[in-house]
Amino acid sequence: MSRPFADRTDAGRALAAPLAELGLRRPLLVGLARGGVPVAAAAATALGGGAEVDVGVARKITAPERPEAGLGAVAAEGEPVWFDRALQHAGLTPDDLADVVAAERAEAERREAAYGTRRERVAGREVVLVDDGIATGMTVRAALRALAAAGPARLVLATPVAAPSALERLAGECERVVAALVPPDFRAVSQVYDDFAQLTDDDVRRVLGR
Repeated sequence: MSRPFADRTDAGRALAAPLAELGLRRPLLVGLARGGVPVAAAAATALGGGAEVDVGVARKITAPERPEAGLGAVAAEGEPVWFDRALQHAGLTPDDLADVVAAERAEAERREAAYGTRRERVAGREVVLVDDGIATGMTVRAALRALAAAGPARLVLATPVAAPSALERLAGECERVVAALVPPDFRAVSQVYDDFAQLTDDDVRRVLGR
């Protein structure tokens, strides 16, 4: 059985219609690396009207010996955000994870430099953060706060699919959320894609034409 989206490009085209309804003027679509970049690029192409694309990076913060357990997230700029319940369950505090935060922030900075991110483009622009799907919302929250600190005129979040609980946690982080699908039985972002192949840094640069 075919799933809702053939791939990330197809999902990006599907987001263009609801984004067009917002009346955005020359928006900057910031794809959250890596998977959000082809979604943002396809949405920008379908939107037209001078829509441009850039890339942002946020990194998950995990327990040193439990890389599968997300405790928070950090972007190249701004303070980390924390999943308080997960921290308490792990018996850790933000201070315990200072070295992990520093390492993940450095990796976010490295990737943005490698992708040619231009954060100065955000100021005064109508900005849409785009991800290929939102499960917990931690990396998205970190990325939204970094963008908000850069002074956009308007900040919107767009995604092809999101968990209902994640959208609840993101309430108040931006002006508007556009989610094509919010399945009540959400299991994983990949459940709505026929092709959900992992992307490389070269894939990101190729989509951006850099």
